[in-house]
Amino acid sequence: MSNSVIDRIKKTDWQLIILLLPGLIWLVMFAYIPMAGLKMAFYNYNAFAGFDGSVFVGLKNFQQLFQGQDFLRAFKNTLQIGVLQLIICFPFSIFLAILVTEMRSKFLPKITQTVTFLPYFVSTVVACGIVISFLSPSTGIINLLLNKLGHESIYFMVDPKYFKGIYVTMMLWKTAGFNAVVYIAALMGIDPSLYEAADVEGATRMQKIRKITLPCIAPTISVMLILELGRIMKVGYESILLLYQPSTYSTADVIGTYTYRLGIVQNNFGLSTAAGLFESVIALIMVIAANRISKKLSESSIW
Repeated sequence: MSNSVIDRIKKTDWQLIILLLPGLIWLVMFAYIPMAGLKMAFYNYNAFAGFDGSVFVGLKNFQQLFQGQDFLRAFKNTLQIGVLQLIICFPFSIFLAILVTEMRSKFLPKITQTVTFLPYFVSTVVACGIVISFLSPSTGIINLLLNKLGHESIYFMVDPKYFKGIYVTMMLWKTAGFNAVVYIAALMGIDPSLYEAADVEGATRMQKIRKITLPCIAPTISVMLILELGRIMKVGYESILLLYQPSTYSTADVIGTYTYRLGIVQNNFGLSTAAGLFESVIALIMVIAANRISKKLSESSIW
């Protein structure tokens, strides 16, 4: 780096660099340095012997992974839950943001925003505990209502057919308000003269949403969609780990929980890392593809 660039940084940007440093240090320590451990995917890794005492097996872990029935089940469940989240949770946040900004009352938007925003700060453990309590076959409010209506109690948490619906509903409750904040910020940036011109033309509220609101926040929607596609393979496995049990593995087991069982429970670190690496590569491919498609169709992209 030339002296002139260093001098310019010292004079103008040093405050910004100081602000940036903690984030960069965190990123290097917790995102880049751990990547060195990815080579475990190519070893029959022994935690006590280290890499020097472990046997290099090449792609054998990946071959074993792809041939396993449990992995295929976990891959299928990951895609299904990820797509369900994308179809239900993603548009709901946009709908919520538009709903809040379109309300004419002064207090109702604030109440709606607070009620939908607060669940985001509830810890995953507490949120899962609430869900389990609500769905309890003996004391859960859902089953008590069913009993009052003359129906028998349903064992929601042990029946595989209910798991995906329960999980997606919980994530919708937990994240909708927080995700809507981004769209509310984008909606606040729309030029009010556009709506005034539409009022003069006699446009209805729905026509203004369709012709002004949605096109104006389309770049924000595109960027958020790209980020969501990158997370489609990384469904909240912590929540699933707390909610699922062996009887619901058929619909609840995802790559994240499968990797956890392989690595922590079975001590098969090589196979576990191979599963995690495969998950990350698929997520990276999806982000790159979505970014290119978005750039081509709407000229909005992350890079």
